[in-house]
Amino acid sequence: MNTASQISRRSFLAGTAKLGAVALAGSSLKGLVGAETGAAVLKAAWQIGCYTRVFDQFDYPVALDAIAEAGFKYVGLMTTHTEQWVMIKTTTPVEEVQAMHQEARKRGLKVLSVYGDLPATDSVDAGTRGLKRLIDDSAICDCPNLMLGGTTDEKLYQPYYKIIAECCDHAAAKGVGLSIKPHGGQNASGLQCRKAIEIVGKKNFGLWYDPGNIFFYSDGKLDPVADAAAVDGLVVGMSVKDFQPPKEVLVNIGEGKVDFPAVFARLKQGGFTHGPLIVECLAHGPLESVKAAATKARQFLERLTGQKA
Repeated sequence: MNTASQISRRSFLAGTAKLGAVALAGSSLKGLVGAETGAAVLKAAWQIGCYTRVFDQFDYPVALDAIAEAGFKYVGLMTTHTEQWVMIKTTTPVEEVQAMHQEARKRGLKVLSVYGDLPATDSVDAGTRGLKRLIDDSAICDCPNLMLGGTTDEKLYQPYYKIIAECCDHAAAKGVGLSIKPHGGQNASGLQCRKAIEIVGKKNFGLWYDPGNIFFYSDGKLDPVADAAAVDGLVVGMSVKDFQPPKEVLVNIGEGKVDFPAVFARLKQGGFTHGPLIVECLAHGPLESVKAAATKARQFLERLTGQKA
């Protein structure tokens, strides 16, 4: 398939995914969801889900089976057991993205987050083309938020966020919100993420909070309970991740240093009163043991929120 045909087909499929979508109220989901699941999402304050990363020792269809069997209705597409690891990259063929979405739907799973692997570059034009592809991929998945990891390269900091600013209108037109997470380098803390979000200055670019990463990238020195005070009004979703010193995030929820009730309370105080709560990491092990830990993580979040997944 030539490049022109790929772009044309991607545009058609992304546009088709947008049809029939309904707007979400509030600031925590800044995008659109499919009409068939929109009413359920609007009814529930919190959407409790699980990323494929939890099961990325296995192929992603196995991961999707396990996520559904653990009682989740929402999924985040992140990583899987392949050489490229990240499921959706700027070079991922549109047919593969479409297949991922169909596999999730077959299991009754709604995609709430896509982690997009956006390479940092000093070429704003190239970066903009890449990010628009990731946005279109999110639309194909009927996903309301594309999460980005930022850059650790100080020289590429300004171009990276200029690329995001250039793409926010395209994302809004596709019904996709954009977000960044605490992920090391120049966006390792809530305060650093606030700076990046303010540089972009667009309403549909927010923060996907990650308390485990706050501990991880500060070598356990910055508690996310304290850090959360820096992100009032910014949070649109949360990667539910624990931490054990010295540098481990493959930890079952509730078995590490993160005080989830306190973090959750502080985020709510700052305006994060509804939205996605998606388990990102658990301890590795045999499939059945990881699935059992995922079930416990879901139950933990149900108790924390007072809401069924």
